[in-house]
Amino acid sequence: MRSFQCTCGNTVYFENSQCVVCQRALGFLPGRQVMSAIEPNADGTHRALADGMNYRQCQHYAKENVCNWMVAPDDPNAYCQACRLNQMIPNLSEPRNRVLWMRIERAKRRLLYTLYSLGLPVIGRDADPVNGLAFEFLADMTDGSEFTDISGAQRVLTGHRGGLITINIEEADPSSRESVREQMGEQYRTLLGHFRHEVAHLYWDRLVRGAHWHEPFRELFGDERTDYDVALSAYYAQGARADWQESFVSAYATAHPWEDWAETWAHYLHMVDTLDTAHDFGFALQGAAVRAPEAAFAHAAAQTTRVGFDELLADWVRLTLALNALNRSMGLRDAYPFAHSPHTVEKLRFVHRVIMGVAA
Repeated sequence: MRSFQCTCGNTVYFENSQCVVCQRALGFLPGRQVMSAIEPNADGTHRALADGMNYRQCQHYAKENVCNWMVAPDDPNAYCQACRLNQMIPNLSEPRNRVLWMRIERAKRRLLYTLYSLGLPVIGRDADPVNGLAFEFLADMTDGSEFTDISGAQRVLTGHRGGLITINIEEADPSSRESVREQMGEQYRTLLGHFRHEVAHLYWDRLVRGAHWHEPFRELFGDERTDYDVALSAYYAQGARADWQESFVSAYATAHPWEDWAETWAHYLHMVDTLDTAHDFGFALQGAAVRAPEAAFAHAAAQTTRVGFDELLADWVRLTLALNALNRSMGLRDAYPFAHSPHTVEKLRFVHRVIMGVAA
């Protein structure tokens, strides 16, 4: 994720809806992948100073102030490309739900920025009513949910089914999420990480299933025809095998080949997005600049040098060692508490090849 620049010259960021220097309103133009200062027109539209074109604010921008994306004036949909993917949002009559929803939307838009930048197809339910990408953000309820815990409360399970990604809004509460992370013995658990993991299941269906990647996937990740429910039950009953770090990016990746793929995909997105940010800020480690990710990123398309997977991984190792050391200096946990084995590197390389194949 790179930073952007207001027309006044001030640096602005992906989540901003107003420049703190010139006070102009800001809007993200998804078709151009840029943040732009916007000025109101008499007809209710806004002129984007980045390209001089007119746009409408997303309904969730104009009415709810939880979005900062713009919509083309001739688009019949009131919502932007991100918000129109929502199937269900929390009950906003509960003030806490509004706060959690805002955090969820920010993470979702970061996911979509990366998907668009990598040239991956983002196909919603309007184009594919059965398996298109969609989101539902739900709170634990007294009934109508999928799981009842020992206290009798109905719990919403974060997960994916047929393109629909469900997020329990408690994942947007840092204290709740940290409690679950401790209970599950996880090294890393973030809201954005959930989005990256769950969307991987959709892209396995779209890019790997039945394609020329399918058999190479099985050779590397295992046979996904293994009963998923049985495998997951065994994982939760027995945990990961002791030597999981030799072949898997996380303990949960051992549960089933689909989860191995999803965890590896999520780690790849962590890598390219963080490297993109570090490059944008001019990071250099021991005199060597952090390079931009693969030129499939839209804003890097003009570069003449394509950075391949080995270069990305080398920069990632250097960067995460530095980030972890900086975090420890602040008394914080490691930013990236993982070390990759040769086997997990090959799995990351496979994800890279699949994504770059789409971009090509």
